[in-house]
Amino acid sequence: MSEKTTDFDMIIVGAGFAGLYMLHKMRGLGYKAHVVEKGTDVGGTWYWNRYPGARCDIESLDYSYQFDEDLQQEWEWSERYATQPEILKYLRHVADRFDLRKDIDFETTVKAAHFDEGSGKWNIKTDKGDFTARYCVMATGCLSSPNIPDFKGQDSFKGDVYHTGYWPHEGVDFTGKRVGIIGTGSSAIQSIPLIAEQAAHLYVFQRTPNFSVPAHNGQIDAARIANVKSHYKEYRAQNKTRLAGFGEDGKYQEMSIFDVPAEEVQAELDRRWAVGGLQFGGGFADTLFDKKANDIAAEYVRGKIRETVKDPKTAELLCPDSVLGCKRMCVDTNYYDTYNRDNVTLVDVSGSGVQELTEKGLIAAGDEYELDAVVFATGFDAMTGSLNRIDIQGIGGAKLKDKWSEGPKAYLGLMIAGFPNLFTVTGPGSPSVLTNMVPTIEQHVEFIADAIEHLKKAQKTTIDADPEAQDAWVAQVRGIADMTLLPTCNSWYQGANIPGKPRVFMPYLGFPSYIEKCEEVVAKDYEGFKVG
Repeated sequence: MSEKTTDFDMIIVGAGFAGLYMLHKMRGLGYKAHVVEKGTDVGGTWYWNRYPGARCDIESLDYSYQFDEDLQQEWEWSERYATQPEILKYLRHVADRFDLRKDIDFETTVKAAHFDEGSGKWNIKTDKGDFTARYCVMATGCLSSPNIPDFKGQDSFKGDVYHTGYWPHEGVDFTGKRVGIIGTGSSAIQSIPLIAEQAAHLYVFQRTPNFSVPAHNGQIDAARIANVKSHYKEYRAQNKTRLAGFGEDGKYQEMSIFDVPAEEVQAELDRRWAVGGLQFGGGFADTLFDKKANDIAAEYVRGKIRETVKDPKTAELLCPDSVLGCKRMCVDTNYYDTYNRDNVTLVDVSGSGVQELTEKGLIAAGDEYELDAVVFATGFDAMTGSLNRIDIQGIGGAKLKDKWSEGPKAYLGLMIAGFPNLFTVTGPGSPSVLTNMVPTIEQHVEFIADAIEHLKKAQKTTIDADPEAQDAWVAQVRGIADMTLLPTCNSWYQGANIPGKPRVFMPYLGFPSYIEKCEEVVAKDYEGFKVG
């Protein structure tokens, strides 16, 4: 931390994709900006999530910055879906290329952020000292606060305990060990095949099965790289017109699945399965809106699971009975095949759950399993967890955690009424986790920078969300979700994985319409915001 400077135009919390671009953007505009980061290096979620098989589920040519054309052209991705080490290497390259590290304090944890009405500034308290800033940007990430379960007897287990969100940086060797992994979400689905290759035996404790589609990962074809890079600007612009900010054009995307002959539906599902990735869910216009349409695509995936997993009982346990897409689909490499191994056992805990940990292992479904290591793949307190762990106080000392006690409220996912000059990158009420995160982050960073420039030109010092506009936006986010099948299952989209967390659907569905709304707000002189 600098011994001389503690007052800045902007303090940014977090040095992941959002924090790095926010710093670069503000420095380019001539502002004094500074980043506070808990980790020892840049990377955000890609710094912390180092579990076996950690990999992005968006193709690497899409999951990258587009704000600098030279950066786009010079960086070479090696695989279709980049691994955690490669994404971290990329972010380190960005930090070095734009000389960002000199304005980042690492190994520093933000404890509190209080708005001072007298000075109109934010007082930010960390475990290494304090800052003041006109603007405070929470670039803390949507999936950055690991959900640590509290099982009975948890401290009594004598073996090793890990969480996929806090993986040891030196790695873990499970060779010859009896391992239990709790959870079958994305991190579990990615790590299970690799842990199974090492472990003497792997027990997978599953409460709710998830839909997963094959990645068909591999080296990126040189011709594809050349093609994309030859028109990257147009390629990115096209992605912004798509619902989730990425994907391919499809013959049937604008059609109902019922307006297509059955044999063509089968052929299209076969084609998308062969292509792999999250695009499988976007084949027809009504699969996210019509349960009967969804059933066709969902049953197709269940059929693939039954074809792959040899034991019929295990296959049925792995078949979700939920709506395809009501939880974020997973993208895997050999996940279902792993259950054909002799050293892998699937344990159904949908009824009683994991009951307790013991000295020797854990008890689930009434049986005790002796284990040498337990892995918690129990996900995150999504979108709000990291913010609620900071003592954030706005006008009149109002606490953000109290304001959100009945569920998060934010205008455009960018600002919270009563907390002037506090911005949240990809906060609740933004497309965030329903999109390709990097373009979404860039759009937010650019909106924030433009808003601050607007204040400067207007000779104003504060911007805040209007409470009525905020309430209307929260209602609109929920209303759009209710038109779909998204709220039909207990997903982390609405906080269902965290005991006691209010059930509020948090992300906004539709990247193009969101961009349009933001542009409309700006065109109407920042409609819905209070500038003073």
